[in-house]
Amino acid sequence: MSKLTHVDNKGNANMVDVSNKNVTSRYARASGYIFMNEEAKKTVEEHSNKKGDVLTIAQVGGIMGAKKTSDLIPLSHNISLTNAKVFFESVDGGYKCISEVKCEGQTGVEMEALTAVSVALLTVYDMVKAVDKRMIIKDIHLEEKSGGKSGDFKF
Repeated sequence: MSKLTHVDNKGNANMVDVSNKNVTSRYARASGYIFMNEEAKKTVEEHSNKKGDVLTIAQVGGIMGAKKTSDLIPLSHNISLTNAKVFFESVDGGYKCISEVKCEGQTGVEMEALTAVSVALLTVYDMVKAVDKRMIIKDIHLEEKSGGKSGDFKF
Protein backbone atom coordinates (compact mmCIF):
# COMPACT_ATOMS: atom_id res chain seq x y z
CA MET A 1 0.00 0.00 0.00
CA SER A 2 1.27 3.45 -0.88
CA LYS A 3 2.24 5.80 1.94
CA LEU A 4 0.95 8.71 -0.14
CA THR A 5 -2.79 9.06 0.31
CA HIS A 6 -3.46 10.64 -3.08
CA VAL A 7 -1.51 8.04 -5.07
CA ASP A 8 -2.40 4.34 -5.40
CA ASN A 9 0.07 1.43 -5.54
CA LYS A 10 0.48 1.91 -9.30
CA GLY A 11 1.20 5.63 -9.05
CA ASN A 12 -2.26 6.72 -10.22
CA ALA A 13 -4.01 9.74 -8.76
CA ASN A 14 -6.38 8.68 -6.01
CA MET A 15 -9.12 10.56 -4.16
CA VAL A 16 -9.04 9.41 -0.54
CA ASP A 17 -12.06 7.27 0.35
CA VAL A 18 -13.63 8.84 3.46
CA SER A 19 -16.78 6.69 3.44
CA ASN A 20 -15.66 4.73 6.53
CA LYS A 21 -14.72 7.82 8.54
CA ASN A 22 -16.98 9.09 11.29
CA VAL A 23 -18.90 12.31 10.79
CA THR A 24 -17.50 14.85 13.26
CA SER A 25 -17.54 18.60 13.75
CA ARG A 26 -14.69 20.09 11.77
CA TYR A 27 -13.21 23.57 12.09
CA ALA A 28 -10.26 25.36 10.51
CA ARG A 29 -8.85 28.86 10.81
CA ALA A 30 -6.35 30.25 8.31
CA SER A 31 -4.78 33.63 7.73
CA GLY A 32 -2.53 35.62 5.44
CA TYR A 33 -1.45 39.17 4.69
CA ILE A 34 -1.49 41.71 1.92
CA PHE A 35 0.86 44.68 2.04
CA MET A 36 0.36 47.81 -0.07
CA ASN A 37 1.48 51.39 -0.36
CA GLU A 38 -0.11 54.21 1.67
CA GLU A 39 -2.18 55.51 -1.23
CA ALA A 40 -3.72 52.10 -1.88
CA LYS A 41 -4.51 51.54 1.80
CA LYS A 42 -6.10 54.99 1.96
CA THR A 43 -8.48 54.12 -0.90
CA VAL A 44 -9.49 50.95 0.95
CA GLU A 45 -10.00 52.69 4.30
CA GLU A 46 -11.88 55.64 2.84
CA HIS A 47 -14.03 53.44 0.57
CA SER A 48 -12.90 55.59 -2.33
CA ASN A 49 -11.78 52.76 -4.62
CA LYS A 50 -13.49 53.02 -8.02
CA LYS A 51 -14.38 49.32 -7.96
CA GLY A 52 -16.33 49.54 -4.70
CA ASP A 53 -15.98 48.52 -1.05
CA VAL A 54 -12.79 46.48 -1.29
CA LEU A 55 -12.90 44.53 1.96
CA THR A 56 -16.60 43.67 1.78
CA ILE A 57 -16.25 42.39 -1.77
CA ALA A 58 -13.11 40.47 -0.74
CA GLN A 59 -15.05 38.86 2.12
CA VAL A 60 -17.67 37.63 -0.33
CA GLY A 61 -14.94 36.43 -2.69
CA GLY A 62 -13.26 34.51 0.12
CA ILE A 63 -16.50 32.81 1.15
CA MET A 64 -17.18 31.90 -2.46
CA GLY A 65 -13.64 30.51 -2.70
CA ALA A 66 -14.22 28.30 0.34
CA LYS A 67 -17.39 26.96 -1.28
CA LYS A 68 -15.56 26.22 -4.56
CA THR A 69 -12.45 24.57 -3.11
CA SER A 70 -13.22 21.14 -4.58
CA ASP A 71 -13.41 22.75 -8.03
CA LEU A 72 -9.94 24.27 -7.57
CA ILE A 73 -7.86 21.73 -5.63
CA PRO A 74 -7.43 18.36 -7.37
CA LEU A 75 -8.72 15.34 -5.42
CA SER A 76 -10.25 17.39 -2.62
CA HIS A 77 -13.73 16.43 -1.48
CA ASN A 78 -16.85 18.46 -2.11
CA ILE A 79 -17.78 19.46 1.44
CA SER A 80 -21.10 20.80 2.64
CA LEU A 81 -19.97 23.77 4.71
CA THR A 82 -22.04 24.82 7.70
CA ASN A 83 -20.27 28.16 8.07
CA ALA A 84 -17.57 30.23 6.39
CA LYS A 85 -16.39 33.61 7.64
CA VAL A 86 -13.76 35.95 6.26
CA PHE A 87 -12.65 39.11 7.99
CA PHE A 88 -9.83 41.63 7.86
CA GLU A 89 -7.69 43.37 10.45
CA SER A 90 -5.70 46.48 9.61
CA VAL A 91 -1.95 46.09 10.14
CA ASP A 92 1.00 48.35 9.37
CA GLY A 93 1.20 48.63 5.59
CA GLY A 94 -1.81 46.46 4.80
CA TYR A 95 -4.27 43.91 6.10
CA LYS A 96 -4.40 40.53 7.74
CA CYS A 97 -7.13 38.28 6.34
CA ILE A 98 -8.59 35.55 8.56
CA SER A 99 -11.00 32.80 7.59
CA GLU A 100 -12.93 30.41 9.79
CA VAL A 101 -14.69 27.45 8.22
CA LYS A 102 -16.90 24.73 9.74
CA CYS A 103 -18.68 21.57 8.67
CA GLU A 104 -20.13 18.35 10.01
CA GLY A 105 -18.36 15.79 7.89
CA GLN A 106 -15.94 12.98 7.22
CA THR A 107 -13.02 15.14 6.15
CA GLY A 108 -11.51 18.42 7.30
CA VAL A 109 -11.95 21.98 6.10
CA GLU A 110 -8.32 23.13 6.14
CA MET A 111 -8.18 23.55 2.37
CA GLU A 112 -11.42 25.52 2.41
CA ALA A 113 -10.04 27.91 5.04
CA LEU A 114 -6.78 28.35 3.11
CA THR A 115 -8.63 28.85 -0.18
CA ALA A 116 -10.90 31.46 1.43
CA VAL A 117 -7.88 33.51 2.53
CA SER A 118 -6.15 33.12 -0.83
CA VAL A 119 -9.18 34.21 -2.86
CA ALA A 120 -9.99 37.08 -0.48
CA LEU A 121 -6.44 38.43 -0.71
CA LEU A 122 -6.40 38.02 -4.50
CA THR A 123 -9.68 39.94 -4.62
CA VAL A 124 -8.12 42.81 -2.68
CA TYR A 125 -5.19 42.77 -5.11
CA ASP A 126 -7.50 42.80 -8.12
CA MET A 127 -9.54 45.71 -6.79
CA VAL A 128 -6.56 47.86 -5.76
CA LYS A 129 -4.00 47.01 -8.47
CA ALA A 130 -4.71 50.23 -10.37
CA VAL A 131 -3.26 52.12 -7.38
CA ASP A 132 -0.46 49.71 -6.39
CA LYS A 133 0.82 46.89 -8.59
CA ARG A 134 3.58 46.08 -6.08
CA MET A 135 1.29 44.70 -3.39
CA ILE A 136 2.65 41.61 -1.67
CA ILE A 137 0.55 38.66 -0.53
CA LYS A 138 2.36 36.49 2.00
CA ASP A 139 2.32 34.11 4.92
CA ILE A 140 -0.90 32.27 4.06
CA HIS A 141 -1.09 29.45 6.57
CA LEU A 142 -3.32 27.25 8.70
CA GLU A 143 -3.57 28.69 12.21
CA GLU A 144 -5.61 25.92 13.77
CA LYS A 145 -7.95 23.05 13.10
CA SER A 146 -10.10 20.70 15.12
CA GLY A 147 -12.03 17.50 14.53
CA GLY A 148 -11.24 14.27 12.83
CA LYS A 149 -8.84 11.42 13.40
CA SER A 150 -5.69 13.55 13.51
CA GLY A 151 -7.12 15.70 16.31
CA ASP A 152 -6.49 19.33 17.06
CA PHE A 153 -3.69 21.48 15.63
CA LYS A 154 -2.47 24.95 16.54
CA PHE A 155 0.30 26.75 14.67
